[in-house]
Amino acid sequence: MSERDANAANKAGRSSAGAADAPAPPPMNMPGRGGPMGRGGPAAKPKNLKATLLRLWSYFGGERKLLTFIFLIVLVDSIIMLAAPYLIGVSIDAMTKDGGSVDFGSLQIALIALVVSYIADGGLTFMQGWLMAGTSQRIVGRLRAALFEKLHRLPVRFFDSRTHGDLMSRMSNDIDNVSNTVAQSAAQVMTGSISIVGALVMMLILSPVLTLASLITVPAVYWLARAIARSTAPLFKQQQSKLGKLNGHVEETISGIQIVKAFNREEKAIAEFDAVNAELCEVGIKAQIRSGFLMPIMNVINNLGFAAVAIVGGLLAVNGHITVGVIASFLSYSRQFVRPLIDLANLFNVLQSGVAGAERVFEVLDEQEEPDDPPGAASLVNPRGRVVFDHVSFGYRADVPILSDVSFDSAEGTMTALIGPTGAGKTTIVNLLTRFYDVTAGSITIDGRDIRSYTKDSLRQAFGIVLQDTYLFAGTIRDNIKYGKPDATDEEVERAAALANAASFIRRLPLRYDTALAENGSNLSQGQRQLLAIARVILADPSILILDEATSSIDTRTELHIQDALKGVLRGRTSFVIAHRLNTIRDADTIMVIDKGSIVERGSHEELMARRGVYYEMFTNQFGAVLSG
Repeated sequence: MSERDANAANKAGRSSAGAADAPAPPPMNMPGRGGPMGRGGPAAKPKNLKATLLRLWSYFGGERKLLTFIFLIVLVDSIIMLAAPYLIGVSIDAMTKDGGSVDFGSLQIALIALVVSYIADGGLTFMQGWLMAGTSQRIVGRLRAALFEKLHRLPVRFFDSRTHGDLMSRMSNDIDNVSNTVAQSAAQVMTGSISIVGALVMMLILSPVLTLASLITVPAVYWLARAIARSTAPLFKQQQSKLGKLNGHVEETISGIQIVKAFNREEKAIAEFDAVNAELCEVGIKAQIRSGFLMPIMNVINNLGFAAVAIVGGLLAVNGHITVGVIASFLSYSRQFVRPLIDLANLFNVLQSGVAGAERVFEVLDEQEEPDDPPGAASLVNPRGRVVFDHVSFGYRADVPILSDVSFDSAEGTMTALIGPTGAGKTTIVNLLTRFYDVTAGSITIDGRDIRSYTKDSLRQAFGIVLQDTYLFAGTIRDNIKYGKPDATDEEVERAAALANAASFIRRLPLRYDTALAENGSNLSQGQRQLLAIARVILADPSILILDEATSSIDTRTELHIQDALKGVLRGRTSFVIAHRLNTIRDADTIMVIDKGSIVERGSHEELMARRGVYYEMFTNQFGAVLSG
């Protein structure tokens, strides 16, 4: 259909006229987002670290062969670097032979081999980092694409219960955290694991006694890392949640900046921002301070381990069991053994932030999508447009009904007007017709067939919707008019603009149809944006047309031109018009007065005026003593 996009679908249920017509469904509780709409309340407990990491692994997909190659590079590099401490020990022993002589031959060979090993290490490390950077970005790119595709498959109900800022935070900040985690941790885990095993083997070869002395620090490293990880995991989870909450407030404030200024709410908006920002800052400080304990304490433990090796090694050297060169080599291997342990322990801090972001992304990926089309679903081809509501009831919540036993029959090619007080359920009827929501009781048929038996794509292609609060995309005026029919010619675009009475103001623009629009067309007036939305639906040429206060933002003179244009568009089409200006629907075939989710009156303008009921009262309240028909 002409406005088949997530925002328009969302607006269909929450336009300013329709927002009250169909109260938004209650916010859903989401892990990591406290309270309704992510505002306040306790943050959810972190989920399983192992399960989240295993799920991330599934996105490595086609990169696993390249990761194997990277692992081989890391393996070769680690082996080369394991030779360096041994060569250092050989060099020292070559200079400390008995009698004070120097074995220049052995020293020269050892030093040349040492220089070559360091050069090779530099080249292999660069290659590893270069390959890993590309790999991590492709992996995260797949995750980002999966999240964006998922958002398009989610029902309108999902977007009605979440702030847009929080969803944007998941799409940007949380994905970035995952990217940093993958880029840093994958290579570090491979390098650290090989270094630990290799260093331990070399240490055992050089001196099993010194190896036992150096291993006394390992339990302390393990328990410290585990304790800090458990302490910081909930804080990093809260940090991501608070960041999403802050982004939601910023997005909401910027989108409604004119309203904020009009009601002098700048100070209030700033105060709310400061409060949320302070919460984020407080949680962030706690997370960083606790995670910051790790490295200083680890260094202390590491130095204690070196001291133990030095003491034991000195005693062994004095007794002639090992040489000074062996002690020097062993100290280097001990550093290669302990340092990766510290790095891997410190990696938990990175993992906490990355896993917290991944969990928030997976929460969206795990949301229930719009139901698939049923087996054997038919395509709605060339619909005639007969619409029947048969004892339809609906509520966004089971205990709060919005529509109760609504039945009507709109013949093909007829215009049905929906009027009534705010909150009556007018927009809800439209949302059910387009299957943004499904009925809880009864059925809706088009051309004699339940709309749930049609494919959603073909069903929505049959509709054209013009909302009160329209949405325009970044791009040119031409692109926006062609949104519902991308293959339209320039002549068709200009003809649609002329029918919508938009051609006159477009011609006054310097670039005319190639004029670039700002976000949501903010460089145009509300009335001009509405004209472009009408041109868009005219070009799409739908079989069933829905107008939700489509002319409410247009001046009276322009409205008359629009009404004349719409008469031609509406002729021969089934249409549903939600209106508060009753003069715009006087020619409707059927006018239905909706109140408290039920149809209280129906008939033509003349019939309802003669009945002198609710419609008569509404009409006379708008036009005073002017009675017609």
